[in-house]
Amino acid sequence: MSDKIDTREFCISDYDAALRLWRRVEGLEIAEGDDRDGVAQFLARNPGLSRVAVDESAIVGVILCGHDGRRGHIYHLAVDPAYRGCGVGKRLVDECLKGLGRAGVTRAIILVANDNLRGAEFWKRRGWEEIPGALAMGIDV
Repeated sequence: MSDKIDTREFCISDYDAALRLWRRVEGLEIAEGDDRDGVAQFLARNPGLSRVAVDESAIVGVILCGHDGRRGHIYHLAVDPAYRGCGVGKRLVDECLKGLGRAGVTRAIILVANDNLRGAEFWKRRGWEEIPGALAMGIDV
């Protein structure tokens, strides 16, 4: 682990590394719409919002972020277990929220799929609301 972890915009060329991280951390298989084409379309509709954290050349954190013009949406936050406790996840969420604010969005929802057992358990303890298929928390941007 290096001393300097950089963050940058998530590009479709990051997809394979992000997919490996999502599978390892979230234990999820990719759902319809989260395949390479679906993510490419999502990124095209929401330029500059999704982020990756990079240590040297390795992707160690990833988050997808977008909006519908009214409300922001944050999905698939994953941080390599070796980097937990280093503030990587918080930094990625903060950068997404700042990007949403610049886009004029004032409210965001962070979604964690119910089949992400580790994530669901963590967020339930923090009072997140259960919705069909997911846990969600609305926050002001």
